[in-house]
Amino acid sequence: MDIRNFCIIAHIDHGKSTLADRFLELTKTIDKLKMHSQFLDQMDLEREKGITIKLQPVQLDYQPPFLKKITENKLEDELTYKLQATNYKLNLIDTPGHVDFTYEVSRSLAAVEGAILLVDATQGIQAQTLANLHLALEQNLFIIPAINKIDLPNAQPEKTIEEIKQLLNYELSPTISCPPLFISAKTGEGVEQLLCSVIKYIPPPADNSNKPLRALIFDSVYDEYKGVIVYVRIVDGKIKKGDQIEFMGTKKQTEALEVGIFKPNLFQKDKLETGEIGYIATGLKDIKSCKVGDTIIKSKIKNLSRAEPRDQKSKIVEIKSLPGYKEAKPMVFAGLFCKDGSDYLKFREALDKLKLTDASLFYEPELSQALGFGFRCGFLGMLHLEIIQERLRREYGLDLIITTPSVVYKVILR
Repeated sequence: MDIRNFCIIAHIDHGKSTLADRFLELTKTIDKLKMHSQFLDQMDLEREKGITIKLQPVQLDYQPPFLKKITENKLEDELTYKLQATNYKLNLIDTPGHVDFTYEVSRSLAAVEGAILLVDATQGIQAQTLANLHLALEQNLFIIPAINKIDLPNAQPEKTIEEIKQLLNYELSPTISCPPLFISAKTGEGVEQLLCSVIKYIPPPADNSNKPLRALIFDSVYDEYKGVIVYVRIVDGKIKKGDQIEFMGTKKQTEALEVGIFKPNLFQKDKLETGEIGYIATGLKDIKSCKVGDTIIKSKIKNLSRAEPRDQKSKIVEIKSLPGYKEAKPMVFAGLFCKDGSDYLKFREALDKLKLTDASLFYEPELSQALGFGFRCGFLGMLHLEIIQERLRREYGLDLIITTPSVVYKVILR
């Protein structure tokens, strides 16, 4: 297949967003006049703080440059020519690096076949580098190590390469990794070679086009006109505009009002096929009908959980739901209350919509004698709490009171 699905994982400030910018420029996905730094960081908060908060998919169309390579192995020459003579659809997911947004990373990894492990040559292996690598290996992804910032005077690429070798042990396991590449995401050095390595090493998706539709929801947003828009990876089959679909988890049925890909804005297409990453506009106004990790099927096809009469079973195609994701476990808890009590219903609606874009957010109703009705919310860390508070203020116009954050603790009575 001419599709490659991959993401970039790294510690915070190791250059993921800068590398994504170079990919966008190299593949001419974005017009030069519209290009700016951190292009895939769509939120103002991300640009202000200089960090990635939300995962962001984008499809890159790319044909590798023709590099004349003469070897004694004719099969290798033929393979190299085939790789270079094909236009590829490269589905990239840019992920956050901060530990508070690890759930965004884990969801991205379940939608791809490979990952670029980016390591800063001036800092070497960091905590989140390790954590994200373990998440990728759990998903059996192919790893392409890339040593970034080699243009800086204090870079130590040789030391970093030794750390990566020890970390990946790729000499013993060439099936999970290739030799590290040296790049500078800022100057563009080595970036084209890295993109060619993605095509060469990361396996294409399995060709399951003849199977019934199964699509994994890895993210979602709410649109006032199109309703819930789900971000999906098409695992089996295909889907086109107007198809009747069903969410296996909630049993909700609806119509695919629109399907398309990310460029990185929504770009409408006639259909999405096996292996592609794209979006489906569902038209649903009931936000709780859609859950991240759920499986979408065509509604005429029944799943295994339904009891059907024996004489009808032969006509039914049985489909198992995809594994989905583990629930995120909140670490920090705080009470959130509106300064104006009349905003409570608006606050609840805002949390429902925010939960669509941030599946790691936990909340439940809470009543305080002093502050009135509010919600007890769970977050993955203090930065996560700060970002949610700021998004509620900016995107929904809510002025909130936040109680002192605390963690879960156990009291043992003697």
